[in-house]
Amino acid sequence: MDLYRVLIADDEEEVLEGILQKIEWEKIGFTVVGSALNGVDALEKASRLRPDLVLTDIKMPFMSGLELCERLRRSVPSAKLVVFSGFDDFEFAQKAIKLHVTEYILKPIDSAELTETLKRIKVQLDREISTRRDIEKLRRAYQQSLPVMRKQFLVGLIEGHVSGEALDAQAKQLRMDSRAAGYAVGLLRPGPLTDEKNVLKGREELIPISVQEMLEEILKNYCEFIDFLYFGCVTVIAVFREDGDIMPFLDGMSEVCKAAPRALGMKAMAGIGDVVPNLHGLRGSYSGAMNALEYSAVMGGDRAVYIKDMEPDSSARIEFSAEDEHAVFRAVKMADAAEIEKQVGAVFARFESVLLPLSRYRVFFLELLTSLLKLIHSYGLEEDDIFGKGFRFTDILAQFRSLDEIRGWCTGVCKKIGSRIQCKRVNGTRLLAENAKRYVRENYQNPDLSVESLCLDLHVSPAYFSTVFKRETGESFVSYLTGVRLKKAVELLNTTEDKTYVIAKKVGYHEPNYFSYVFKKKYGVSPSRYRNP
Repeated sequence: MDLYRVLIADDEEEVLEGILQKIEWEKIGFTVVGSALNGVDALEKASRLRPDLVLTDIKMPFMSGLELCERLRRSVPSAKLVVFSGFDDFEFAQKAIKLHVTEYILKPIDSAELTETLKRIKVQLDREISTRRDIEKLRRAYQQSLPVMRKQFLVGLIEGHVSGEALDAQAKQLRMDSRAAGYAVGLLRPGPLTDEKNVLKGREELIPISVQEMLEEILKNYCEFIDFLYFGCVTVIAVFREDGDIMPFLDGMSEVCKAAPRALGMKAMAGIGDVVPNLHGLRGSYSGAMNALEYSAVMGGDRAVYIKDMEPDSSARIEFSAEDEHAVFRAVKMADAAEIEKQVGAVFARFESVLLPLSRYRVFFLELLTSLLKLIHSYGLEEDDIFGKGFRFTDILAQFRSLDEIRGWCTGVCKKIGSRIQCKRVNGTRLLAENAKRYVRENYQNPDLSVESLCLDLHVSPAYFSTVFKRETGESFVSYLTGVRLKKAVELLNTTEDKTYVIAKKVGYHEPNYFSYVFKKKYGVSPSRYRNP
């Protein structure tokens, strides 16, 4: 196991050096990654170094050990905390307990006692990591949730909500075969009970489960399949290993329809959709199965109906699927012109092979246009800016004379939307950084000014703001705030006779000593020496 990371804070250099030298850190499972002589430095280093354990003195300049512990509880919540004190003070111990401090040790520090304390803490850390890494526990939880997750995945497939790049990975994770030769969706819907003496009378909620059990018992003799309950029907996905021969599946579903009156005292209707070559096509097969189910109801429900027998040209239907939308929108949001051409072209190329009259593409085009409108509105863009003034959606199809013209128009619109989104994104992050700078210039005198208070004013999360501010300005917020304060301090030192402690207060520092510390760290000399070299 890796060594646990330790940060030590104590304003007495001799004590700090003694702790560093007298403990055999690596031997007991730790490594010291940093040290600090005051609470402010300790907090900054903890945020950057992410220690597993922080050892701190209670009495330190600029920020006490207890205040440091309180701040660390928010910034590094998983770290263990050990507090040193030269005072056998019950009030200090009470405050430490409230802050969930792991250990409270009185000075002078005994190396043997500290070593034993560190060993106890290592046991705690080992136990916590062991719990988090309890693979068997995670595996059991995963196994329990697998049926629900599989059903959610299958529902997503037939509704077209599973993206192409995620499909294979999710199928493998849920132990489903995504490499079969073909698939087809079948639907089995139970009819109403006609016999008042039926054992299911008054227990209608058990009907779908009873039908599912009957189907599983019969269909296993005909083909490989996956089934689940969805909207009152048993949804079946047949899996074909070598070819797309639909007959065994059709015979098996018909046998279920014939058995239903004898076994359950009710009719059952069944419809089967087209055979499709991959899981992506299940949405279309499901749509065909729903249509076939309606034919089955009209025909009496004594056998399964295959959509190809009722609608021979059903394969000629086209639709703008959720997968298509995901691929096109991802390219648009990236504002990548080449990728937009590629993704829009791929969608249209698939439909060109169907060879339908131009009028048959109307539904597909309107689906695409509706999706683009939703994207435009989600980013707050203006329709007139994208489509031009006076654009009428009802008349747009009349101007196109070929599928190539529709594709060209869609590609151009997607590029324009991508360009506007990119501009809005860049302007948004730049404006956020400028607003933050303005806020600092107006409030740098406030000693309590922090990332958290700034983000409350700007209505953004601290994590997002910190990333954007660093990207736009090249420096962290704390560094920028310190620079503004020190620049103002230099101006006051050069133009006023104010004492340094007054200047410290004017530029946002509670502690004059800490102001001097920061000033010297920046300019190499103290404020008083800067004024009187």
